[in-house]
Amino acid sequence: MASIFVTRKIPEIGITKLKNAGHDVVVSEKDGVLSKKELLTSLSLKPYDAVLCLLTDTIDAEVFEAVPAAKIFSNYAVGFNNIDTDAAREKNVVVTNTPGVLTDTVAEHTAALMLSITSRIAEGDRFIRAGRYDGWAPLLLLGTDLKGKTLGILGAGRIGTRVAEIAAHGLGMKIIYYDIKENEAIESAVGATFKKTVEEVLKEADVVTVHVPLLDSTRHLINKERLAMMKQSAYLINSSRGKVIDESALTEALKEGTIKGAALDVFEDEPKLSPGLAALENVVLTPHIASATEETRGKMAEIAAQAIIDVLEGREPEHRVA
Repeated sequence: MASIFVTRKIPEIGITKLKNAGHDVVVSEKDGVLSKKELLTSLSLKPYDAVLCLLTDTIDAEVFEAVPAAKIFSNYAVGFNNIDTDAAREKNVVVTNTPGVLTDTVAEHTAALMLSITSRIAEGDRFIRAGRYDGWAPLLLLGTDLKGKTLGILGAGRIGTRVAEIAAHGLGMKIIYYDIKENEAIESAVGATFKKTVEEVLKEADVVTVHVPLLDSTRHLINKERLAMMKQSAYLINSSRGKVIDESALTEALKEGTIKGAALDVFEDEPKLSPGLAALENVVLTPHIASATEETRGKMAEIAAQAIIDVLEGREPEHRVA
């Protein structure tokens, strides 16, 4: 029987899977993110054989040293920028993630964000709740039609491609995209046009949606200069990683009318927001819930648990990243 530490409560189906495999599972009792000190203390209490961690945990060499018996850190997320994979390799620790399972869920949430900001749904909800609605009016909260408009996708991976399918087939939008290389899948699926630079997409698109991983090359991919390249009537959507957008620059752009609106599920310094962002009417904000459906979060828990079981039983895990 192996000992496994889970850094935060996850759907019970994952915990049950580990226990049914005969393992002792300890779940952090804290209702929230463990600080670095708390994480190190927790890991030092037992000789854990595996750790199921979350994107909110910073996993570096110091953490690996605190739990020398651990064979695997299974990350309950698609992204793994929270883990020092080089340090993991040096310590001979396996690192896994949970890709694929949340593609449709995140894509659907992205479409919801796009519709919410262009149709002014959140703004309309606030308007009514504030007691300001006194009847239909021809100029009340006019939005923007999406049919025939151009959607610019930055990052044409699984999620970006699925968003393109929803937008093209469901909303009648034209698709252009930028990625580090051309993607035949998105082109054949929706007739998307490849653009060689981010700037081309920003200048042409009526809506820009970001689906890139957080790397040194994508940090502040959208900055003040690039926001100024967008159409004044354009919208920006982000359900990838907060740090790919310079949030302070975006806040100013929204205040000044450089672009028409934005919808964000992730933020640069979560859970904090750039000062003034939450006060703006032309932005829709959701609390990092793009993958938050019962079905998807449960599947993520199962995948993360299975990776641990596989490694502890001497098998190669399906979604190894280090």
